[in-house]
Amino acid sequence: MRIIVRILLVLAALLCAGAPALAYPAVIDETSVRKIDELLAVRAETGSSNRPELIERLSARLLGTPYGANMLVGSATQREQLVVDLRRVDCFTFLDYIDAASRAADRDQFVNELVADRYIDGQVEFAQRKHFFTDWATRERRAATDITASLSPAAITTTKHLNAKADGGLYLPGVPVVDRAITQIPSGSVDGGVQAALRTGDYLGAYTPEAGLDVTHVGIIVQTPTGPVFRNASSLAANYQVVDTPLSDYLATVPGIVVLRPL
Repeated sequence: MRIIVRILLVLAALLCAGAPALAYPAVIDETSVRKIDELLAVRAETGSSNRPELIERLSARLLGTPYGANMLVGSATQREQLVVDLRRVDCFTFLDYIDAASRAADRDQFVNELVADRYIDGQVEFAQRKHFFTDWATRERRAATDITASLSPAAITTTKHLNAKADGGLYLPGVPVVDRAITQIPSGSVDGGVQAALRTGDYLGAYTPEAGLDVTHVGIIVQTPTGPVFRNASSLAANYQVVDTPLSDYLATVPGIVVLRPL
Protein backbone atom coordinates (compact mmCIF):
# COMPACT_ATOMS: atom_id res chain seq x y z
CA MET A 1 0.00 0.00 0.00
CA ARG A 2 1.45 3.32 -1.01
CA ILE A 3 2.15 5.59 1.93
CA ILE A 4 1.27 9.25 1.46
CA VAL A 5 3.04 11.87 3.51
CA ARG A 6 1.38 15.20 4.22
CA ILE A 7 4.04 17.80 4.83
CA LEU A 8 3.01 20.66 7.08
CA LEU A 9 5.87 22.80 5.84
CA VAL A 10 4.19 22.86 2.45
CA LEU A 11 1.21 24.61 3.95
CA ALA A 12 3.45 27.31 5.40
CA ALA A 13 5.08 27.72 2.01
CA LEU A 14 1.71 28.23 0.36
CA LEU A 15 0.89 30.97 2.82
CA CYS A 16 4.15 32.70 1.92
CA ALA A 17 3.26 32.37 -1.76
CA GLY A 18 -0.10 34.03 -1.22
CA ALA A 19 -2.24 30.93 -1.82
CA PRO A 20 -4.68 29.86 0.90
CA ALA A 21 -3.11 26.81 2.54
CA LEU A 22 -6.28 25.05 3.62
CA ALA A 23 -7.80 25.46 0.15
CA TYR A 24 -4.77 23.98 -1.60
CA PRO A 25 -3.15 21.32 0.61
CA ALA A 26 -0.25 19.50 -1.02
CA VAL A 27 -0.03 15.74 -0.54
CA ILE A 28 3.40 14.39 -1.44
CA ASP A 29 4.24 10.70 -1.71
CA GLU A 30 7.40 9.37 -0.10
CA THR A 31 9.16 8.78 -3.44
CA SER A 32 8.72 12.44 -4.34
CA VAL A 33 9.91 13.54 -0.89
CA ARG A 34 13.10 11.53 -1.39
CA LYS A 35 13.59 13.00 -4.85
CA ILE A 36 13.14 16.53 -3.53
CA ASP A 37 15.69 15.85 -0.81
CA GLU A 38 18.13 14.50 -3.41
CA LEU A 39 17.73 17.67 -5.49
CA LEU A 40 18.20 19.87 -2.42
CA ALA A 41 21.39 17.96 -1.57
CA VAL A 42 22.71 18.60 -5.08
CA ARG A 43 22.00 22.30 -4.70
CA ALA A 44 23.76 22.38 -1.33
CA GLU A 45 26.81 20.67 -2.83
CA THR A 46 26.89 22.83 -5.97
CA GLY A 47 25.91 26.19 -4.54
CA SER A 48 23.61 28.65 -6.25
CA SER A 49 26.08 31.03 -7.89
CA ASN A 50 26.81 28.88 -10.98
CA ARG A 51 23.28 28.39 -12.31
CA PRO A 52 24.24 26.61 -15.56
CA GLU A 53 26.17 23.94 -13.65
CA LEU A 54 23.48 23.75 -11.00
CA ILE A 55 20.66 23.26 -13.52
CA GLU A 56 22.69 20.63 -15.36
CA ARG A 57 23.42 18.67 -12.19
CA LEU A 58 19.86 18.92 -10.91
CA SER A 59 18.33 17.85 -14.22
CA ALA A 60 20.79 14.95 -14.48
CA ARG A 61 19.28 13.55 -11.28
CA LEU A 62 15.95 13.16 -13.09
CA LEU A 63 17.34 11.36 -16.15
CA GLY A 64 15.38 8.14 -16.53
CA THR A 65 12.33 9.47 -14.65
CA PRO A 66 9.24 8.01 -16.36
CA TYR A 67 7.14 10.28 -18.57
CA GLY A 68 3.60 11.06 -17.45
CA ALA A 69 1.14 12.99 -19.59
CA ASN A 70 -0.88 15.91 -18.25
CA MET A 71 0.48 15.71 -14.73
CA LEU A 72 -1.25 18.83 -13.40
CA VAL A 73 -4.84 18.74 -12.12
CA GLY A 74 -7.35 21.51 -12.70
CA SER A 75 -9.63 23.03 -15.33
CA ALA A 76 -12.39 25.56 -15.72
CA THR A 77 -14.71 23.08 -14.01
CA GLN A 78 -12.29 21.23 -11.71
CA ARG A 79 -10.59 22.97 -8.83
CA GLU A 80 -6.86 23.45 -9.28
CA GLN A 81 -4.67 21.21 -7.14
CA LEU A 82 -1.06 21.84 -6.23
CA VAL A 83 0.64 18.79 -7.71
CA VAL A 84 4.10 17.84 -6.41
CA ASP A 85 4.80 14.44 -7.97
CA LEU A 86 8.30 13.53 -9.09
CA ARG A 87 7.50 9.86 -9.76
CA ARG A 88 6.57 10.86 -13.31
CA VAL A 89 6.98 14.15 -15.17
CA ASP A 90 5.75 15.77 -18.34
CA CYS A 91 7.92 18.25 -20.20
CA PHE A 92 6.61 21.28 -18.29
CA THR A 93 6.69 19.77 -14.80
CA PHE A 94 10.23 18.55 -15.47
CA LEU A 95 11.25 22.16 -16.03
CA ASP A 96 9.41 23.67 -13.09
CA TYR A 97 10.70 21.08 -10.60
CA ILE A 98 14.28 21.76 -11.74
CA ASP A 99 13.87 25.53 -11.69
CA ALA A 100 12.28 25.41 -8.23
CA ALA A 101 15.05 23.16 -6.88
CA SER A 102 17.69 25.52 -8.27
CA ARG A 103 16.29 28.31 -6.07
CA ALA A 104 15.45 26.36 -2.89
CA ALA A 105 17.42 25.47 0.24
CA ASP A 106 14.78 23.30 1.93
CA ARG A 107 11.45 21.55 1.26
CA ASP A 108 9.14 24.39 2.15
CA GLN A 109 11.15 26.81 0.01
CA PHE A 110 11.05 24.28 -2.85
CA VAL A 111 7.26 24.32 -2.81
CA ASN A 112 7.19 28.09 -2.43
CA GLU A 113 9.42 28.44 -5.52
CA LEU A 114 7.36 25.88 -7.41
CA VAL A 115 4.20 27.90 -6.82
CA ALA A 116 5.96 31.07 -7.98
CA ASP A 117 7.20 29.32 -11.15
CA ARG A 118 3.93 27.62 -11.98
CA TYR A 119 1.36 30.32 -11.15
CA ILE A 120 1.02 34.02 -11.95
CA ASP A 121 1.57 36.01 -8.76
CA GLY A 122 1.66 32.73 -6.81
CA GLN A 123 -2.12 32.21 -7.06
CA VAL A 124 -2.87 28.48 -7.20
CA GLU A 125 -5.77 28.71 -9.65
CA PHE A 126 -6.29 27.18 -13.09
CA ALA A 127 -6.74 30.57 -14.77
CA GLN A 128 -3.51 31.78 -13.15
CA ARG A 129 -1.41 28.78 -14.18
CA LYS A 130 1.43 29.59 -16.59
CA HIS A 131 0.10 27.42 -19.40
CA PHE A 132 2.48 28.78 -22.03
CA PHE A 133 6.27 28.50 -22.16
CA THR A 134 6.73 32.21 -22.82
CA ASP A 135 4.76 32.99 -19.65
CA TRP A 136 8.02 32.26 -17.82
CA ALA A 137 9.58 35.33 -19.44
CA THR A 138 6.55 37.64 -19.31
CA ARG A 139 4.37 36.90 -16.27
CA GLU A 140 5.12 37.39 -12.58
CA ARG A 141 7.18 35.91 -11.14
CA ARG A 142 9.47 35.95 -14.18
CA ALA A 143 11.79 32.95 -14.13
CA ALA A 144 13.71 33.63 -17.35
CA THR A 145 14.54 36.09 -20.11
CA ASP A 146 13.67 35.43 -23.75
CA ILE A 147 17.01 35.59 -25.58
CA THR A 148 15.84 34.11 -28.89
CA ALA A 149 16.18 37.32 -30.90
CA SER A 150 19.77 37.85 -29.74
CA LEU A 151 20.94 34.45 -30.98
CA SER A 152 20.44 34.86 -34.72
CA PRO A 153 19.59 37.49 -37.35
CA ALA A 154 17.30 34.84 -38.83
CA ALA A 155 14.94 35.09 -35.84
CA ILE A 156 11.32 35.74 -36.82
CA THR A 157 8.69 37.42 -34.64
CA THR A 158 4.99 36.64 -35.02
CA THR A 159 2.11 38.04 -32.97
CA LYS A 160 0.05 35.20 -31.61
CA HIS A 161 -3.28 35.08 -29.80
CA LEU A 162 -2.35 32.50 -27.20
CA ASN A 163 -5.14 30.08 -26.31
CA ALA A 164 -7.24 30.99 -29.38
CA LYS A 165 -7.76 28.20 -31.91
CA ALA A 166 -7.91 28.98 -35.61
CA ASP A 167 -11.62 28.07 -35.62
CA GLY A 168 -12.40 30.61 -32.89
CA GLY A 169 -12.55 28.14 -30.01
CA LEU A 170 -10.27 27.96 -27.00
CA TYR A 171 -7.69 25.36 -26.13
CA LEU A 172 -8.26 26.06 -22.44
CA PRO A 173 -11.77 27.24 -21.50
CA GLY A 174 -11.58 29.58 -18.54
CA VAL A 175 -8.20 30.99 -19.55
CA PRO A 176 -8.17 34.41 -21.28
CA VAL A 177 -6.64 34.89 -24.73
CA VAL A 178 -3.34 36.78 -24.56
CA ASP A 179 -1.79 38.60 -27.52
CA ARG A 180 1.97 38.07 -27.49
CA ALA A 181 4.88 38.55 -29.89
CA ILE A 182 6.64 35.18 -30.18
CA THR A 183 10.17 35.13 -31.55
CA GLN A 184 11.57 31.91 -32.95
CA ILE A 185 14.58 30.77 -34.95
CA PRO A 186 13.65 28.40 -37.79
CA SER A 187 15.40 25.07 -37.27
CA GLY A 188 17.18 25.36 -40.61
CA SER A 189 18.86 28.54 -39.31
CA VAL A 190 20.09 27.01 -36.06
CA ASP A 191 23.64 26.70 -37.33
CA GLY A 192 26.90 26.08 -35.50
CA GLY A 193 27.08 29.68 -34.33
CA VAL A 194 23.63 29.57 -32.77
CA GLN A 195 24.31 26.22 -31.13
CA ALA A 196 27.59 27.51 -29.70
CA ALA A 197 25.79 30.54 -28.26
CA LEU A 198 23.39 28.33 -26.34
CA ARG A 199 24.40 27.78 -22.72
CA THR A 200 24.01 24.80 -20.49
CA GLY A 201 20.87 25.44 -18.46
CA ASP A 202 19.01 27.38 -21.15
CA TYR A 203 15.36 26.42 -21.49
CA LEU A 204 14.39 25.52 -25.05
CA GLY A 205 10.91 25.28 -26.53
CA ALA A 206 9.87 23.70 -29.84
CA TYR A 207 8.09 26.48 -31.72
CA THR A 208 4.81 25.68 -33.45
CA PRO A 209 3.19 27.69 -36.26
CA GLU A 210 -0.21 26.48 -35.07
CA ALA A 211 -2.60 29.27 -34.07
CA GLY A 212 -2.91 29.96 -30.36
CA LEU A 213 0.21 28.14 -29.18
CA ASP A 214 3.83 29.19 -28.69
CA VAL A 215 5.59 25.82 -28.31
CA THR A 216 4.66 22.14 -28.20
CA HIS A 217 7.53 20.77 -26.12
CA VAL A 218 10.20 22.09 -23.76
CA GLY A 219 13.47 20.96 -22.22
CA ILE A 220 16.94 22.01 -21.13
CA ILE A 221 20.10 22.61 -23.16
CA VAL A 222 23.25 20.84 -21.97
CA GLN A 223 26.53 21.54 -23.73
CA THR A 224 28.72 18.42 -23.96
CA PRO A 225 32.15 17.70 -25.54
CA THR A 226 30.34 16.23 -28.56
CA GLY A 227 27.84 19.07 -28.93
CA PRO A 228 24.64 20.29 -27.30
CA VAL A 229 21.94 17.90 -26.18
CA PHE A 230 18.28 18.54 -25.44
CA ARG A 231 17.43 17.12 -22.00
CA ASN A 232 13.67 16.54 -21.98
CA ALA A 233 10.80 14.44 -20.70
CA SER A 234 10.12 12.58 -23.93
CA SER A 235 6.71 11.12 -24.78
CA LEU A 236 8.12 9.14 -27.70
CA ALA A 237 7.38 5.43 -27.34
CA ALA A 238 11.08 4.64 -27.76
CA ASN A 239 11.89 6.81 -24.72
CA TYR A 240 8.95 7.61 -22.44
CA GLN A 241 11.27 9.06 -19.83
CA VAL A 242 13.67 11.96 -19.27
CA VAL A 243 16.44 11.58 -21.85
CA ASP A 244 19.27 13.45 -23.55
CA THR A 245 18.62 13.88 -27.28
CA PRO A 246 21.35 15.31 -29.55
CA LEU A 247 20.11 18.80 -30.39
CA SER A 248 20.89 18.38 -34.09
CA ASP A 249 18.63 15.31 -34.18
CA TYR A 250 15.84 17.11 -32.37
CA LEU A 251 16.02 20.17 -34.65
CA ALA A 252 15.24 17.93 -37.61
CA THR A 253 11.83 17.20 -36.09
CA VAL A 254 10.57 20.71 -35.21
CA PRO A 255 9.90 23.95 -37.15
CA GLY A 256 11.94 26.22 -34.90
CA ILE A 257 13.08 27.03 -31.37
CA VAL A 258 12.36 29.55 -28.63
CA VAL A 259 15.09 30.02 -26.02
CA LEU A 260 14.69 31.33 -22.48
CA ARG A 261 17.66 31.96 -20.18
CA PRO A 262 17.00 31.46 -16.46
CA LEU A 263 17.25 34.52 -14.24
